Parts: sequence; C-alpha cells; structure tokens
Amino acid sequence: MRKLKITELNRLSPEEFKNSDKNPLIVILDNIRSLHNVGSVFRTADAFKVEAVYLCGITACPPHAEIHKTALGAEDTVDWLYFKDTLQVVDKLKKEGYTVCAVEQAEGSVMLDKFQRDSEKKYAVILGNEVKGVQQTVVDNCDLCIEIPQYGTKHSLNVSVTAGIIVWQLISTPSAP
Repeated sequence: MRKLKITELNRLSPEEFKNSDKNPLIVILDNIRSLHNVGSVFRTADAFKVEAVYLCGITACPPHAEIHKTALGAEDTVDWLYFKDTLQVVDKLKKEGYTVCAVEQAEGSVMLDKFQRDSEKKYAVILGNEVKGVQQTVVDNCDLCIEIPQYGTKHSLNVSVTAGIIVWQLISTPSAP
C-alpha cells in the first residue's frame, strides 16, 4: 500500500465547499470551554459536510488562533452562528422542523447503535460542556437524548471525540425504512 499524496485526495476548494450541498445536520456546542475542542468540531463538520455549527454560551467564536490550531481553516468553510442562550437555538431549530437531540447520558436515552435515523428529517445534535455536559434545561427541551455506549471504567468521552462518533454515525447510517 502507498499513502496518497495531498494532491491525490481531490479535496474541494473552500469555494467549492461553500457552494456544495450539505448534510442536514447542525452541531450545537453548549458552553464548551476548550478552544481546541471547538476547532476540532469545526474540522469534523468540514470533513462530513455538516450544514452548520452553532456556538452557544461561553463557547468561543472564530476568528481565534487557538480554534484555528485544530480547525486548520475549517472555521472559514463551515457556516456558524453564535447564540448566547442554547435554549433559544433549540426553540429556533424546532420551529424550522429539526429533530433536536442532546448527546447525553439520561433516563430514556437512545443508544447510538440503536438509533434509527429518518431520512425525511433534519437533525441537530447538542454537545455539552466538558465537565457538566448538556444543561438540564436544554435536555428537558430536546426531542430525545442519544447516548454513546461505553464499556470501560470511564463514563465520558472528549467533546471532539464525541462529535466525530456522532456525526459519522448520523451521516453514514442508512435511514430507517
């Protein structure tokens, strides 16, 4: 096997990316402290052609050198908006027809490997603060919670790792019949 050169990857230019069709998924960051996590989520959103990233509460916004360090320019290609209040975003997206899902360990949560995506629906996923998770008031207003099964001694994943797992699963999984 030979590794491909960067010139062989046929990547979209920033202009082509901006004009391309996106996957009907919005990633919402609820009070994320780490700018490196924010940048990593932008990079994941770019890789999977996510519709947008919404930054809420204390989550930092581009342009910022620490976000750029991990986003590597994805903060310039992926559409994003800032909202002071995550509940405002939940209400807005529900009115626009999105199914809003908190990624959280909660009573009645749906395990990611059991989640059945409906191809007729648009989704928004909320990723919470590195310590406190998604705010309870936000969870209370979501349509459902999705949980990533975990089998070891730790019961949480890094926000950027969670984003990669969730986005990949929602983009790549065939929808329910």
